[in-house]
Amino acid sequence: MPPGPRRFEVGMRFILEAGGDGPCRPRAGVLETAHGPVLTPVFMPVGTQGSVKGVSPRDLRELGAQMILANTYHLHLRPGEDLVREAGGLHAFMGWDGPILTDSGGYQVFSLAALRRVSDEGVRFRSHIDGSERFLSPEKAVDIQLALGSDVMMVLDECPPSTADLATVERATRRTLLWAERCLDRAGSRPPGRGLFGIVQGGLEEDLRRSCAEALAAMPFEGYAIGGLGLGEGREAMLGVVELVCRHLPVDKPRYFMGLGSPAEVVEVIARGVDMCDCVLPTRLGRHGTVMTARGNVVVRNAAYARDFGPLEEGCDCYACRNFTRAYVRHLISAGEILGLVLCTIHNLRFLARLTAAARQAILEGRFEEWAGEVTGGAPGGRMKSGLQGS
Repeated sequence: MPPGPRRFEVGMRFILEAGGDGPCRPRAGVLETAHGPVLTPVFMPVGTQGSVKGVSPRDLRELGAQMILANTYHLHLRPGEDLVREAGGLHAFMGWDGPILTDSGGYQVFSLAALRRVSDEGVRFRSHIDGSERFLSPEKAVDIQLALGSDVMMVLDECPPSTADLATVERATRRTLLWAERCLDRAGSRPPGRGLFGIVQGGLEEDLRRSCAEALAAMPFEGYAIGGLGLGEGREAMLGVVELVCRHLPVDKPRYFMGLGSPAEVVEVIARGVDMCDCVLPTRLGRHGTVMTARGNVVVRNAAYARDFGPLEEGCDCYACRNFTRAYVRHLISAGEILGLVLCTIHNLRFLARLTAAARQAILEGRFEEWAGEVTGGAPGGRMKSGLQGS
């Protein structure tokens, strides 16, 4: 008889249901959080300010979103974690009863190069909203996320640009590990269903990525993220780092690729053992009148669709495709009606939810490689080869 599901417990349980028969193999699992289970592989819509742009929590549930991502940096600046805690936590404040992962805000802080100073103690920066001076330490990042009531908290890390020199990447990797230990100390024992993830940095340097992954794997995190990729380093370099890192992360913990939403690349990283992804790409494309389809992106705002009375994508079961045509959505966008952009966003998020659900089903049925070949055809970027009907 085949072995049953394998359960792994720290503060948060991860049940590996199928696959994972090697460090870089596709896996299907269940992440058990305080606000319900998350079936993996999973794509997480981004709700930076406590809201997924243009989409209500009711719509998110209908389109199949399981877990959303919010941002510690932005919520700390506005409205502030004390107000959110007073409101009953982020779940109650935003009306979302499902799991929430909060980024530590490290990437946002480090993207404000002209407004911040970094030391081993933390990051001193000026708010992009009002210019007020703030200080974010590893301990503060954890305190904010505890106040928000996150299901999954992320450590504070230093994320150097992919073009950074070796000395800069070495310094950032060392600091990331130092801060990871301090975040663990601050978080203490996590209650059931709540967890803290470490983040692997190291740029494109194999030795640094390996040593960072090994050091973090020795620490008692509930999961691990791969950070600092998808920043222009190129597809092959990105996938090479993913393979390297996954070989040195525990098989029994979830793995999260931070900031990836290109459909074909989502399939590629799932194939290499990644369980979770997030990205602003589907909502950003939607706000510009572009929809994801199995045959590539479609710019619905173009005049070519003025008399196209088919759905945004044939075979899609999302609210937009079930009820409206490309011609109507194009009319809304041309008329400046926000509904057109909302419908495009709903479709894009449903597209990625269907994609990851289909990947999961293929893993459970032992046919992932065949499925992935049919869907992507090895196509680079966001272009897919075939549809997802029936997924």
